[in-house]
Amino acid sequence: MQKILQIAFLNLLFSFSLFANFETDIKPLTENSFLKKENTVEKLVSKYSENEKLHTLLKAMLDGELYYSRKEFVVLKDDEVTNLLGEKLERNRKIFKKVKTNNKLRSVIRNRLSQLNLFSKDVEIRFESAKNIRSNLEKDSIPLIEKALKFETDSSVKDIHLESEAILKARFGNFEEKKIAVQNLGDFLSPEALQVLKEIEAEGGELSKLASKSIASIESSRSFFSFLETIFFGLSQGSVLLLAAMGLAITFGVMKVINMAHGEMMMIGAYTAFTIQQIFPNLIEYSILLAIPLAFLVSGIFGVIIERLVIKHLYGRPLETLLATFGISLLLQQLVRTIYSPLNQNVETPEWMSGALEINSALALTYNRLYIIIFAFLVFLGVLLLLKKSSLGLKVRAVTQNREMAKAMGIKTGYIDAITFGIGSGIAGVAGVALSQLTNVGPNLGQAYIVDSFMVVVFGGVGNLWGTLIGAVSLGEINKFIEPVAGAVLAKVIILIFIILFIQKRPKGLFPQKGREE
Repeated sequence: MQKILQIAFLNLLFSFSLFANFETDIKPLTENSFLKKENTVEKLVSKYSENEKLHTLLKAMLDGELYYSRKEFVVLKDDEVTNLLGEKLERNRKIFKKVKTNNKLRSVIRNRLSQLNLFSKDVEIRFESAKNIRSNLEKDSIPLIEKALKFETDSSVKDIHLESEAILKARFGNFEEKKIAVQNLGDFLSPEALQVLKEIEAEGGELSKLASKSIASIESSRSFFSFLETIFFGLSQGSVLLLAAMGLAITFGVMKVINMAHGEMMMIGAYTAFTIQQIFPNLIEYSILLAIPLAFLVSGIFGVIIERLVIKHLYGRPLETLLATFGISLLLQQLVRTIYSPLNQNVETPEWMSGALEINSALALTYNRLYIIIFAFLVFLGVLLLLKKSSLGLKVRAVTQNREMAKAMGIKTGYIDAITFGIGSGIAGVAGVALSQLTNVGPNLGQAYIVDSFMVVVFGGVGNLWGTLIGAVSLGEINKFIEPVAGAVLAKVIILIFIILFIQKRPKGLFPQKGREE
């Protein structure tokens, strides 16, 4: 028992000595000389790589949040003072001075943090660290990469280490190592691998030919993944068009109303998301989820009010509905300018929608667009089920196909018109929430999508949801493939010409609505 107590005491004493040494060794960071600070960082990394305080200290230095007084170092963030263990301290922030850094020192800290993080328990941290090391490779990085390869168990992180090893051998190895490394680099897709191969190709000789083959292999693969990325962006744009056009397809199909205020319903939905974030600043992570039903409700109520006050008096006169709803759109824009100001507003993206799903070094799918694609198709399925499987959907289809017959069967067509217009406006509001994650929110937000929405509806077939889906995705994809060649404006002009020519041949669109009423 006595022996166990002695060992425990010695361990405690050793830990205390390490703690004391660390506190002493970090004191030079308070000096003005950046060279001394660099040397101090190097010493700390070599001596205290397992110390949790070191990670906190370096991260705080990198972020400009490390402060000191005569007695201690602290992290000062958002008016909260914590020590290097993350414990909150009751201190007056005015007694602390900032540990100053410059670009060179921050670069050193970033590299050393990456080295420390290579052996983290968190796979994501190791992955980001491996990428950072790959971007800043030096000749003396070889032992570190070899050590990391022995430690690493995750295949994606290991691939980055293998690529880093191949780059280092292609640069600094002997001839045989260079030869093998140049050939192996053809299997990787990162800009770093491509740059090294181009440098070797420019040098000439036997390695130059091998480098050319590897470059051709990389560029071929990158072209393929670039094609997939364009499809992804086209699909995301098509998803936004689908959300924007879905409500228009319903209202236009049922009531034959040319609603030029449909874009403003999207604007109202986007401002609903912005307002929620202003009212509940601590609920950013959940704000979009809260905004979706609220945007549907608010935009839907606006839609019902517009239908009851204005549009119900103009049925059968499409040109007059166009002029009336255009006037309403201007009124709504001015109302928003008065309440929120004419300046664009930013809706913050929740952390779970930030970043990208990295497939490889040439293809990354942004989470916000990925979620919007999934969400758009879920809304589409929901609306489809509503129209096909519910009593309301049956009545809407009846009114769409033959209004007079539906009225004779006892269906309240006025009620159906109001509810349908409200649902269509609500879906537009939901589209506005999605748009708030792709662009700034402003009074003119909806104007950019109203023409595109009408094109989708006309192209797909008025009142046909499947036609709207195919039309939205098709136009989104066509636009994204034309844009790099012709530019954004000319791409829209080309699509417009295509739609005009198309409706000359098929005036009712791809999937014309079936019914007796024309």
